[in-house]
Amino acid sequence: ECVRLLNALGIEEKEESTIRNPQSAIFISPSWRHDIAIEEDLVEEIARHVGYENIKTELPPSYGAGEYQPTEHRESRLRFALADQGFDEALSYSFIDTEHDGVVETVPGLVSEESFVTLKDSVIEGAVRMRQTLLPGLLDAVRLNFNHQRRDLKLFELGKAFSANKPGELPNERELFAIAVTGGETIAHRKLSTRDVDFYDAKGAVESAIEAVGSPQPAFVDDEIKHLRRGQSAAIVFDGRKIGSVGRLNEEIAADYKFKQPVYVAEIDLQAVLASPQGSRTYAPLPKFPAIVRDVSFAVTRNVSFEMLRDAASKIKPDICREIAFVDIYEGKSLDDDKRSLTIRFEYRSDDRTLAETEIEEVHSRMVAELEEKFSVKQRT
Repeated sequence: ECVRLLNALGIEEKEESTIRNPQSAIFISPSWRHDIAIEEDLVEEIARHVGYENIKTELPPSYGAGEYQPTEHRESRLRFALADQGFDEALSYSFIDTEHDGVVETVPGLVSEESFVTLKDSVIEGAVRMRQTLLPGLLDAVRLNFNHQRRDLKLFELGKAFSANKPGELPNERELFAIAVTGGETIAHRKLSTRDVDFYDAKGAVESAIEAVGSPQPAFVDDEIKHLRRGQSAAIVFDGRKIGSVGRLNEEIAADYKFKQPVYVAEIDLQAVLASPQGSRTYAPLPKFPAIVRDVSFAVTRNVSFEMLRDAASKIKPDICREIAFVDIYEGKSLDDDKRSLTIRFEYRSDDRTLAETEIEEVHSRMVAELEEKFSVKQRT
């Protein structure tokens, strides 16, 4: 019908055009139609003769729009997992002020302080940098809540960080995940908090987030981080490389923001986590026989961590030892300044019988003795 209308107007189709490409055609307009030069002019001619009132108002088809990205389902599970723990999602600007340059240590291997992306025409006065970390925006959200007398906060954010590329190329983008926790832990329907949040609340939130996306758990290694307080900070190691950090905000940054209570933050390279294959879920029946637990406290030097003891015990543990877990750390009276008490829990259980006390004691004593010998530590009584 379109071809018939055009032919009636003297706009004839070039014969060989449909043979060369059946999905398109070439038309030749009469010499007196100087107003026809492009494809849209032909469309207008057809619409004019069909009648504009006969053309329905519809959106053009969009192929591939609105589909889920490969990692979107996993990120959705992360959001729900943190929301179940009382977290609120924060959304901050991707551009920040130059005063944040070099204040926060960026995710390792992602960007450097020399690779800033600077805006020539910023939307907000002074905010001329594309962010290399999510923490400045997250800390601004914490300060805003403090100004409104909200002291108990659990915030997280998923967003892109940017770093300059070679001249003439687009900037690098990386998906990051960050959290900030401060104040007290509150229970539903209660106004007062039950306890103050600490380092382990932030660490546990990171572990919950990574567990929600179905990736293996990272390792937390004691480390000095630029923007975190020494002794209350750790590097997050995933698949053999450092991908982020967690700890308490140091005094200098806290003073700049006028924070009068501890603020714990964490930031990881979420893109590296999501690049790992998603682990399969395994199910096992509930144990039929009871478990026996033994808590052991070791007097260790500060360079001996729970991970070191756990990894060494895992290599020598027998089949009946099902779990080795962290319990507590004590520092104070009755201990030297360079030592602390590290309490570990051993869980013993068998799938086919109830374990005898003598059997457990034999295995437990052997494992403790090997740990004492390997790390030159003593068991506290």
